[in-house]
Amino acid sequence: MKGNTMISITEAYVDSLAINASAMKNGRDLAKKKSFPMLGKSIDESLIFGECKGSGKEPYRCSVDLVKPDEPVFRCSCPSRQFPCKHILGLMYAYAQGDSFVTADIPADIVEKREKAEKREEKREEKKNEPQGEVSPKKKKTNQAALLKKIAAQLEGISLLEKLIHQLTQAGLGSLDKKTLKTLEDQSKQLGNYYIPGLQIAFRELLLEIGSANDLKDKESMYSAIVEHLGILHTLVKKSRDYLTARLDNPDTPIDIETTLEERIGHAWQLAELREHGRVRSGAELVQLAFLSYTDQARSEFVDEGYWVDLRSGRIDVTRSYRPFRAAKHMREEDSVYQVVMPQELFMYPGEINARVRFEEAALRDVVEGDYVQIATAAHKSFPEAIKLVKNQIKNPLSDKHPALLLSYTEIRRVDDGYVIVDGQGKSIMLADVAFPDRATTPLIPLLNKQVVHNQALLVLFGHDRQTNRLQAQPISIVTPDEIIQLLY
Repeated sequence: MKGNTMISITEAYVDSLAINASAMKNGRDLAKKKSFPMLGKSIDESLIFGECKGSGKEPYRCSVDLVKPDEPVFRCSCPSRQFPCKHILGLMYAYAQGDSFVTADIPADIVEKREKAEKREEKREEKKNEPQGEVSPKKKKTNQAALLKKIAAQLEGISLLEKLIHQLTQAGLGSLDKKTLKTLEDQSKQLGNYYIPGLQIAFRELLLEIGSANDLKDKESMYSAIVEHLGILHTLVKKSRDYLTARLDNPDTPIDIETTLEERIGHAWQLAELREHGRVRSGAELVQLAFLSYTDQARSEFVDEGYWVDLRSGRIDVTRSYRPFRAAKHMREEDSVYQVVMPQELFMYPGEINARVRFEEAALRDVVEGDYVQIATAAHKSFPEAIKLVKNQIKNPLSDKHPALLLSYTEIRRVDDGYVIVDGQGKSIMLADVAFPDRATTPLIPLLNKQVVHNQALLVLFGHDRQTNRLQAQPISIVTPDEIIQLLY
């Protein structure tokens, strides 16, 4: 945005606001088809507004208010449950693409809304300045009417998802052809209107898994995984409904910040929220142990993922950036980092063994030999204790089934047709490619220098082998006293 505001309305910024790929496409189409007969902006360009052709006689009136650049306000007269709706997205795309906006006075209704917002802000400031000994009679509350409306829509969407699952199971896995799967995929797009993008993605993952199985000659080998996926989806639907129903009955029930359920439903955590709930830490020193980019077809996004160890705490956390297919060319792709990253603030998403983390600003320094020693010190020395941690996590149907741990080993040993790592007590863990079917790392083990197959630390991703009913681990990176050897890219 030009003028006195602090935010730049670019196509990438608008892409980041879209609730899903469908909303992004619809917004772009409106701008492309010149569906805005009127486009206006304030003199200081803190407000853009317009009228968009709709299905009725009257156009939809939409605006983007950036009087507070860090807290943009979106308004639209349409009845859509999506927010921001396609009309707001289209308005911003039109601005970002350089369409002509006429300079005009700020509409009277928006002037009035700004004045009311200023009064509310003044009242908040007055409460902040009250003497510390006095207790304010009222707590700051969320907009309960909007919250209840959103939760009701989410529950409606869950009911629709259950119908789709019932259709799928009633047809029988063996009889699902490409045409039926395409029909279910098209029907699942309706879920994008109910604020449950996470549940929508989970259903699409199931459809993609079934489609992959149908392309195989040996379909039976995939059916156990599909049935397991169905069970997980059933649990997710049940827990989501129970959680949202409880919040609908009591809107003052706090949001779940301990588990990943909110994110699995589709909540996109904002940094301000994480800070408000105390999910931020300072003083972290992060070293990247592995980095990879991959395609998530269910999300229609590219994913950039990094595994990091905190030199201070020894935690293994994950950074994860999403680039929608349609917006990828406008977004910066993440890359490997070979220095120690020292964030001003490290934000932690709800999670388990490996929390997702994020940082905005950070200082960098070179890695020194002492850092590698510090990393090795944080590795788990006892395999039975590490396995207990993993089992406690993956027994929860909604938990990450491929947690990452750093293990201290005395030897990488060949057994039969495979390899194991051995701890100081002689306990072993089988190495296998369990997490990334298209990225094998165990075949690289014979290529390792003989010096690194003894007494080092190994970052692994765990997985459960259904045939043997045992845990296996995929080797990702080896940490030696003077380097990190990455097996996965």
